[in-house]
Amino acid sequence: MKTYALRTEQAIPISLDQAWDFFSSPNNLAKITPKEMDFIVTSDYSDDAKIYPGMIITYKVSPIFGIKMNWMTEITHVKEGEYFVDEQRFGPYALWHHQHHFKTINGGVLMSDILNYAIPYGIIGRLANTVLVAEQVKKVFEFREKAVVGLFGRVL
Repeated sequence: MKTYALRTEQAIPISLDQAWDFFSSPNNLAKITPKEMDFIVTSDYSDDAKIYPGMIITYKVSPIFGIKMNWMTEITHVKEGEYFVDEQRFGPYALWHHQHHFKTINGGVLMSDILNYAIPYGIIGRLANTVLVAEQVKKVFEFREKAVVGLFGRVL
């Protein structure tokens, strides 16, 4: 199985506690996901819910061509205020392993993401990644960067 990686970094002008509070809440995911993906968290978590190892989060999402899919991730690792990892349990990918890291910097927090993913269906999946999926994944993270700037501003 061919795997792909995407790494991003974003400086955010908020405290580590504020960053952790926002990004560790499953209910905030839709706020930083492109509207055209019609992303809906279907897990029933209260607004003050925070991630923990073993937490299952379910969604409905339309990643490509408006086709609605169910997606389930598990929070597999959490080190409060430093990082957490979500892994797909079922959904559109053959593999989805997403690390979220947070570190205090001058003027705020550096948020780093390391995503490793794979597409099912062998050579057809590799072609789909080349033609469509890699660009879609990149656009999701670009949208998220803009949404985070809209919510919190930029580090000057």
